[in-house]
Amino acid sequence: MNEEYYLLEGDDKKGPFTFDELVKMDIGIYTEIITPVSDKPQYASELPELNGYFETKGIYFPTEDNLATFGKRGLAFIIDYFPIYLLVENTEVYIGFITLPTNYKFGMPVPDSMLVLSISVLIAFLLYNTIFETTPLKGSIGKMILKLIVVDVNGRGLSFPRALGRNLGVMLSMTIWAPFLTVLFNDHRQAWYDSLAKTYVITKP
Repeated sequence: MNEEYYLLEGDDKKGPFTFDELVKMDIGIYTEIITPVSDKPQYASELPELNGYFETKGIYFPTEDNLATFGKRGLAFIIDYFPIYLLVENTEVYIGFITLPTNYKFGMPVPDSMLVLSISVLIAFLLYNTIFETTPLKGSIGKMILKLIVVDVNGRGLSFPRALGRNLGVMLSMTIWAPFLTVLFNDHRQAWYDSLAKTYVITKP
């Protein structure tokens, strides 16, 4: 097979290069390339054979094959949420910030202390996920355990504003205990806040 790749830089056509030569060059996701099988220029991000190259640079493109399932996302949420809940609850009780009722029954008016605890947990969960999603881990500890990461449409990690916006959506969804239910009805397995933030949760190779 004729293994000749050409790079386009404006009107200039550079090459030919073998595949091995190509991956040793500092190409980006928007580098225009003419491949051995097509005379039509394509972005490097559109060439499946370059996925491995980009993964070495920490770029993981969302595809139909690597989108995280509802089950994995749910398990990662459980792994993350309950330790945070217990940590916040025990800390606030220990320092005397709240006093939880001992005789509360379902259906009774919710005490102020339980409302304060709920808000504190939501804020802690928001900060926790936002910070972790902007690190090289690209996701929380629960996601790391299940080999999940959160990326943008270009396969990159999230900026702080994008991660914050995404997790504000998570926090709003948690108020009705359906943080990612819309994953079940979305063709790209995105929760509604993923769609708005243009993010994807994928399984890391």
